Amino acid sequence: MQTLVMKFGGAAVATAEHFSYIADLIISRKKDFQRLVVVVSAMGKTTDHLIALAKQVNPDPPRREYDMLVTVGERISCSLLAMALAAKGCEALSFTGSQSGIITCSKHTEARIIDVRPTRVLPLLDSGKIVIVAGFQGVSRLGEITTLGRGGSDTTAVALGVILKASVVEFFKDVPGVYAEDPKKNPHAVFYSKLTYKQALEVVGKGGKILHPRCIELAYKNYLPLKIRSFKTYGMGENERCTIIFEDSCQPDKHLFEDEI
Repeated sequence: MQTLVMKFGGAAVATAEHFSYIADLIISRKKDFQRLVVVVSAMGKTTDHLIALAKQVNPDPPRREYDMLVTVGERISCSLLAMALAAKGCEALSFTGSQSGIITCSKHTEARIIDVRPTRVLPLLDSGKIVIVAGFQGVSRLGEITTLGRGGSDTTAVALGVILKASVVEFFKDVPGVYAEDPKKNPHAVFYSKLTYKQALEVVGKGGKILHPRCIELAYKNYLPLKIRSFKTYGMGENERCTIIFEDSCQPDKHLFEDEI
């Protein structure tokens, strides 16, 4: 069955109203894919606020407790999105990173994904339900909650896309795709409609922040296509701009996660 992974960043879930809007977007995409997984970041500046709160209590918080605290943001987002979908008559279930089977190394605040075991997710997808996963987080083999560092939700989305053999991972941003420069600072920046993985890594290496390099590298190892599009302009048909990142005629031999290389 065709599988789609959709990832929404903090700007896409910034307010309560945003959840209703992207719920409609998700329902629209469900018409084209039998299995649909949605990965969400924390709302707006929630993670920044949680970090600031931690440092008010302890300027150098224990890393284990830091991870316990900051993972709250994504859990809020995924549960609210499930509620928004339910309000529109669409059944969805939310999961933490650990519940969805994101297995990481034991390094708190900067953990690496070493495996994905979606044993709870697969039966729900096969029954037609939408699964919502809290990005940026996982669980170590010792059972400790871990976080993947800044941009970790992007990597969560790609890792799930790899293990579920998704057709594509779609990232919904507040810009329509990848530019040579920040379009908010330079309105005339060159727009890329198509990039190879290496070209995308070069753009990111020069300061582009549209995707985290770790997620591009993971997609490259598994030749998983990535698409960057705007949640603001979705549904414009042929007039919608987006960026696709992929390689022609490439197939991976096996699933490769970050710590296996």
